[in-house]
Amino acid sequence: MIRPSLVYRSIVAFCFVAVLAGASSTRVQAAETALPDFADLTERLLPSVVSIATVMRSASGQRPQFPLPPDAFPPNSPFRDFFRDFFERGPQQSPSPRPPRSFGGGSGFLIEADGYIVTNHHVIEDADEIAVTLHDGKTYTAEVKGTDPKTDLALIKIEPDAPLPIVEWGDSDTARMGNWVFAIGNPFGLSSTLTVGVISALARDIRSGPFDSYIQTDAAINRGNSGGPLFNLDGEVIGVNTSIYSPPGGAGGSVGIGFAVPSSIAQNVVAQIRELGRTRRGWLGVQIQGVGEDIAESLRLEKPAGALVAVVFPDSPADQAGVQPGDVLLKFDGTDIPTVRDLPRMVAGAEVGSEIELDLWRDGRMETVRVTLGELETAEAALASADDIEPASGETLGLTLATLTPDERSRRTIGDDVHGVVVTGVAPESDAAAKGMQVGDVIVEVGRKPVRTPSAAVEEVDRLQQEGQTSILLLVNREGSNLFVALRTAES
Repeated sequence: MIRPSLVYRSIVAFCFVAVLAGASSTRVQAAETALPDFADLTERLLPSVVSIATVMRSASGQRPQFPLPPDAFPPNSPFRDFFRDFFERGPQQSPSPRPPRSFGGGSGFLIEADGYIVTNHHVIEDADEIAVTLHDGKTYTAEVKGTDPKTDLALIKIEPDAPLPIVEWGDSDTARMGNWVFAIGNPFGLSSTLTVGVISALARDIRSGPFDSYIQTDAAINRGNSGGPLFNLDGEVIGVNTSIYSPPGGAGGSVGIGFAVPSSIAQNVVAQIRELGRTRRGWLGVQIQGVGEDIAESLRLEKPAGALVAVVFPDSPADQAGVQPGDVLLKFDGTDIPTVRDLPRMVAGAEVGSEIELDLWRDGRMETVRVTLGELETAEAALASADDIEPASGETLGLTLATLTPDERSRRTIGDDVHGVVVTGVAPESDAAAKGMQVGDVIVEVGRKPVRTPSAAVEEVDRLQQEGQTSILLLVNREGSNLFVALRTAES
């Protein structure tokens, strides 16, 4: 017979061993999930990240304003000399007349040992002088090799005395939400600054351009980080830090929402600039809109997906392949088109001159057409030239129309992918006013026919009236969205 005291001691001993085993297991788990140490990676990568300072000569006589005095910058910051020159001497004490200057800056990273550096387009845009300072304090003058405003990327070049350490591109397509990332850059002129965070979201569309697919991170990104690298734990660049979200009324600093151009986009753009001095993207030649529940139901689609063709540009690759307004593009060369925002990236990433298959939904059934892609940049130049030919105006249906020139686009913030004629006036008592037409609307089509000039729009309205139509269907682009509006003619 086992004595109770002995049983009690055995149970206590067993529990004690179990507690020790549990504590040991907890320590092992803690060791396995310990936060990463970035010290070795940082030491290795710092020499490949650079600080960029820019000087722009202003045509105005206003003195630039700055948030920080020069003493706020470290001794090796390229901003220090620039800002000291401005604050201590100022334009009125200058020994010789010179135009007012403004200053900017950002970050960049070396991708080739002979001095090729990736940064943001907005960092060096309109710069008259660009100074690049390496981690060791050496400063060089940089030359712009090419930029791409659509993705806010730029490639610049310095002439170093010796080969420089470079970074390696990583694969952003394999990145996942929750992965550790870190940024190295030059926030507020504080060079070689490290910040750490995780990937907060992927493929984020912030409406900054036609190819938005940003990596969102909570690693602190501030002014001056622009153009700097976002690294993974392998020390590879998976993004180019580009912008931050700053609440209205905020100071413009980090609130834990930063955005980086993914390497899957950046690497291709940079390679094209390196080879050609510019980008070369595929072009289909359509204007598209999203497919919502109501449109999907009306077209008898199983679910909302793809891109609805609103306009097919004359003589474009799509036009030559037989694509029609009202078609829903569902697959691009065998790859599903989940949303309307995905198609521009697919087309742009395809090789100019390549033949691809488009799977589309038309009249309740699937069809496939083959398209030979054109070049986006060439098409845009031709369209811009066409816009410049007739900077005229016209009136019809109670609307005053003007050519959609580059100046009009800029003044009314109309995207480069929108083409037509812009409404500059609406008669108060007209049917157009009653139907809600607004100044700034862009008329893309008149009677399902694309128009590019006011005279073309007026002529098409006149032609339809002569055919006896008393209501003219317009396709209107308003703030990036397309809608159809039917306007009564004067005779009706």
